[in-house]
Amino acid sequence: MAWNKWDERFMELAKTIGSWSSCYQHNRQIGAVIVKNKRILTTGYNGAPAGILSCKDKGECMRRRLGIPSGTQHELCYAIHAEQNAIIQAARMGVSIEGATLYCTHQPCVICAKMIVNAGIARVVYGEGYPDDFALEIFKEAGVLLEKYE
Repeated sequence: MAWNKWDERFMELAKTIGSWSSCYQHNRQIGAVIVKNKRILTTGYNGAPAGILSCKDKGECMRRRLGIPSGTQHELCYAIHAEQNAIIQAARMGVSIEGATLYCTHQPCVICAKMIVNAGIARVVYGEGYPDDFALEIFKEAGVLLEKYE
């Protein structure tokens, strides 16, 4: 697939925003950008909720300590996913994201997929894969266009 310059720019921005992550694991630096009509609406990265110490601050990853495999038991983590943070920011600021595109460094998990569907996001462009086939099923059934950026 031939990507346009806007897709390239927004994917690069998602990577930059992911670098702000407070996740202890360096391979989990995830960023998201929600865009509509070539305009940035909100951004998000994975990290602890406001007022909660991050894993970086605590000096360890709870998931790694407990041996929890990637793609499972999402509730056992201090971080909020990048996609969730971007959607939450839209709600806090009163910004409609219906019909928007979400650019993300990684394929969203099933919890994020459900939020994306209900937020009315029409398209998701992601970089790296994620071990969550159920998320793919949710996107397909809901008619959300999912594109792997390569």
